[in-house]
Amino acid sequence: MSAAHEDDYRRRVVCVPETRFLDGTAIEIIAGFAVSAPPLHAIFDFDGTLSLIREGWPDVMIPMLVEILRKTGTDETTEELTSLVTDFVMELTGKQTIYQMMRLVEEVSRRGGKPADPLEYKHQYHNLLMQRIEQRREDLRSAAVSPEDMLVSGSREVLQGLRDRKMQLYLASGTDEAYVKEEVELLGLAQFFGSHIYGAVDDFKSFSKQMVIQRILIENNVDGSRLLGFGDGYVEIDNVKSAGGTAVAVASDESNRSGKPDPWKRDRLIGVGADVVIPDFLDCDALLKFLWNEG
Repeated sequence: MSAAHEDDYRRRVVCVPETRFLDGTAIEIIAGFAVSAPPLHAIFDFDGTLSLIREGWPDVMIPMLVEILRKTGTDETTEELTSLVTDFVMELTGKQTIYQMMRLVEEVSRRGGKPADPLEYKHQYHNLLMQRIEQRREDLRSAAVSPEDMLVSGSREVLQGLRDRKMQLYLASGTDEAYVKEEVELLGLAQFFGSHIYGAVDDFKSFSKQMVIQRILIENNVDGSRLLGFGDGYVEIDNVKSAGGTAVAVASDESNRSGKPDPWKRDRLIGVGADVVIPDFLDCDALLKFLWNEG
């Protein structure tokens, strides 16, 4: 299978269409969407879609990148660099981390600096991020906190509901695969995915969410219309729609867990063709009944 690179964000839907809510729920249905056939396979993003372990990662990445650019000797202010970095970090959110570091290399070179390899920057970022989240991971290991405290609300229930419907579940993340597998275990979710857990690797061209989707369809000899995707990043939503599947945007409010959709995520994910928008999985019973045309 040839490598499928992750494209930059490109808005498919210029104007947000009319929407409606399923009665008594926070499930927002985009105008014109109708379920054609019950899905057979479901693919999930991880961070922000199911896991909250890495909540706040931009507060680690953005200052690090700003400091690297500041050391080039640029006369830009910290505020100007922060604005620049925030824009491209958030624009590339949803892709593998290496892509943000590749953009950093371009910005360092543009300012006359001598950049490190993108992979070196990625490892530096991961080391800093682990310092921020290691206590969360340790609290999970020691049972000081419940996995439910580090999950998007209703995550376990929606996974169980899908498994009860005999769905094959897959997880694909832009975070490094070794970390993803460890954190899936810490959250008690490994039983739902089995061996179907995929994440980024240092050879970034050998992995993409699109490649995982292609593998699902080819190996199971199913049409894209039988694929269901969940994610809070544009890559998985765009990939699922490109394959002909149904895309559920999880516009999670990670920091506040307010039960309301994050406006930036909502607009961004509708912009790449999401069929349904939810803030979390608390209404998962109603969502699954809707997707399976059960009344």
